[in-house]
Amino acid sequence: MRRMRQTFDEQLEILDKRLTEMGTFVRDMMGEAVRALVEQDVELATKVIADDDIADEMDLSIEQTCMRLLALQQPMSKDLRAIGTALKMIADLERIGDYSVDIARTARILAGEPLFKPLVDIPKMAEIARRMVDLAMEAFSKRDLVIVQRVVDDDELVDEMWYALLEELVQTMQERSEVVKQATYLLLVARYLERIADHAVNVAERVAYVVTGELQTLAPSHGAQ
Repeated sequence: MRRMRQTFDEQLEILDKRLTEMGTFVRDMMGEAVRALVEQDVELATKVIADDDIADEMDLSIEQTCMRLLALQQPMSKDLRAIGTALKMIADLERIGDYSVDIARTARILAGEPLFKPLVDIPKMAEIARRMVDLAMEAFSKRDLVIVQRVVDDDELVDEMWYALLEELVQTMQERSEVVKQATYLLLVARYLERIADHAVNVAERVAYVVTGELQTLAPSHGAQ
């Protein structure tokens, strides 16, 4: 019995490692997609789009592992929370990969024309979103609620940047009809980044569930920067 438990724990550790690998992979997809947009690099954007197949394979493989653990083992309640969380996490991580592909496709569309404004806010949003994904995966690895809270607090920053950029780009489109198409695409990219940040929060909240056994929507800490 002890040996079976040890084997199960080892399998859970492998599962954690593979989740972390997927988190790192989709995080890098996002970073490369935004870099392709800023540098108008069609080749890099195409690579990100192709990488989505790898992310999907990771998703499916982890899901199959989770289902096998549920079917062949006798997990305790905390184990069920961990496996259930893994299933939820891969859905969020897969969506981060999908949004990265959307950004990369936008990068390819806009690569052939001069941008009407320097891209400053979008890379800043992307950097915070990237940090959020890193922190969410670190919180998962360490089962650390303090790090979970940092992810939630960072989401406030991304939301603020999203609304500011929304207002700016809408005003620009009203004033300059010739940039409406490009501004619309940039607005979509900002929205994709805001959604990526939301998925990072989802991952963080699932970590809190593993640790506490309670499903809850976490609020930003007072005076978060």
